[in-house]
Amino acid sequence: MCIFCEIIKGNIPSAKVYEDDDTLAILDLSQTTKGHTLVIPKKHYDNFLAMPNDEYQALMGKVQNIAEKVVKNLKANGCNVLINTNEVAGQTIMHTHVHIIPRYDTNDTVTFSFKENKLDLEEVLKEINGQA
Repeated sequence: MCIFCEIIKGNIPSAKVYEDDDTLAILDLSQTTKGHTLVIPKKHYDNFLAMPNDEYQALMGKVQNIAEKVVKNLKANGCNVLINTNEVAGQTIMHTHVHIIPRYDTNDTVTFSFKENKLDLEEVLKEINGQA
């Protein structure tokens, strides 16, 4: 059972931020920051890599509009837009969803850490392009 599919069907209640024929946006139960919103395609795909390009493009257009509304109306200073893909990247519900996380200041409850990795960029490019 996919919890997002159950929410979309109306079998589980949610706080709806936006809804149309193809998309549902709801407040995340965790509320990492005030207004943390999940934008979910109504059609089930395990992650965004499985989505047809046209559906992904349409979804991201809606994400932009919803993020603009959330940031403006909650008077946030910015937001993070995040897609976790597969468990290794933190995806816990295997249904495509995009996080909109409003940011109010640099000391709020969200942290990301990027560490420098000394890799040979030419070798990485060859691998990405299937030349290794």
